[in-house]
Amino acid sequence: MPEVIFNGPAGRLEGRYSHSKAKNAPLALILHPNPEHGGTMNNKITYTLFQNFVARGFSTLRFNFRGVGRSQGIFDRGEGELSDAASALDWMQEINPNAPYTWVSGFSFGAWIGMQLLMRRPEIRGFISIAPPANMYDFTFLAPCPTSGLILQGGKDDVVPQESVDGFVGKLQQQKGIDVDYRVIPQANHFFHGYTDVLAEHVHDHLNAAETGGQDIMVSESLKDTIAA
Repeated sequence: MPEVIFNGPAGRLEGRYSHSKAKNAPLALILHPNPEHGGTMNNKITYTLFQNFVARGFSTLRFNFRGVGRSQGIFDRGEGELSDAASALDWMQEINPNAPYTWVSGFSFGAWIGMQLLMRRPEIRGFISIAPPANMYDFTFLAPCPTSGLILQGGKDDVVPQESVDGFVGKLQQQKGIDVDYRVIPQANHFFHGYTDVLAEHVHDHLNAAETGGQDIMVSESLKDTIAA
């Protein structure tokens, strides 16, 4: 998992990148929670998502938004962070020019940024949004949502209440042509303390379903053995 530094719109951005051993592997971009509340690319949920996609053979990147860790710049309340995410995807595509598609995954604030990014980048084939902060940010830009994906929520989240995500998902599910896989872990809080393994299982299960449903989701041989067991 080598450290990487690449150029962003506000200066250098720091990341961790795992290059797939598979030829022409798809890409996965992982986005961390709000920097104003201590969010970094080393957040436990962000790291778990990163490991999920690495295990499936994706070339996978997580990185620090501007002003976090060794990334240059200052927090920009979303607009700049969206530009950072676009630059991160550009960087991955430059070194993986034959990648067939991309998934974007984010936790909390990172989920909000990721959903905005997929509206702008048609190569994004699917999304995983963990605790999307529908009570804090406007998600009406998803009209219509361009692709299917997973939304995962904790039933005891006191930062992003389940009711706000229920309403958000309900609006998405009224749209034609997409399938929003909405799952709630009843006892989990916002940070999924004690439930990160359960979260990872849900992510893998969704990606398995996406694969059998016709989306070209890779499953590494080692993971196939794990799932079969």
